[in-house]
Amino acid sequence: MKLYSIDTGFFKLDGGAMFGVVPKSMWQKFNTPDENNLCSWALRCLLVEDGKKLMLVDNGIGNKQSEKFFSHYYLHGDNSLDSSLAKHGFNKDDITDVFLTHLHFDHCGGSIVRDGDKLIPAFKNATYWSNQEHWNWAIYPNEREKASFLKENILPIQESGQLKFVKVVNSEADELLSSISFTENINVRFVNGHTEKMMLPQIKYKDKTIVFMADLLPSMAHIPLPYVMAYDMFPLTTLNEKKSFLTEALNNNYILFFEHDAMNECCTLHQTEKGIRENEIFKLSDI
Repeated sequence: MKLYSIDTGFFKLDGGAMFGVVPKSMWQKFNTPDENNLCSWALRCLLVEDGKKLMLVDNGIGNKQSEKFFSHYYLHGDNSLDSSLAKHGFNKDDITDVFLTHLHFDHCGGSIVRDGDKLIPAFKNATYWSNQEHWNWAIYPNEREKASFLKENILPIQESGQLKFVKVVNSEADELLSSISFTENINVRFVNGHTEKMMLPQIKYKDKTIVFMADLLPSMAHIPLPYVMAYDMFPLTTLNEKKSFLTEALNNNYILFFEHDAMNECCTLHQTEKGIRENEIFKLSDI
């Protein structure tokens, strides 16, 4: 197995929205805002080469939306999905599986491209993976979250016939501490604070365990428990999920891989007087 960090560029979001109830005087030490209070965030994906499988975890924001749409998010950076895949000797047609942690536009926007008047899968040879409960949540969205679920990113996946669903863990036990096997080396964890049934791939790699954090911990700065995004549907659920996960990750020396951290790709954890915090910080390629 080989893992590759895939940089698809950066975008900007409001710092206050990203850090919730934490005051700017505290969060600005971790991500300096511009004059409009916007901070830069990565659109970092993960490529997993495992035997004959080449799986891409999330795929960034894409490029098919209108100029007005992109004017809100200030896309910047020198890299794209295509250029990052090419750096490792791959292209979109090589992808066998697209694993979507959830269907917010900054995680799945690259799934679909425009071909004239048509919307078609960007990865023509791939199976797209979601789960039934999150899919239903996305195609029948609540009023607060519907701006993040864009039908042009989602419905064409199903219409293509390339969509499959991961089995959902449903039990009375803590779902965060449960997982299901996706492949021999990958388990899937389910969390519900950010959005319904977001999926976190947990990967066995070089005798280590790497967890793709998606929006449970969008950046390393979100490790302290109160640092919960205002975007989360159920912030107290997120807080409890973070607490459970961080304890498990600390006890088992997991490596955390961050999707949105503009500077830090990976870290391990250690216990401090203030709680669990980052320990070693490194790039995926350094493992």
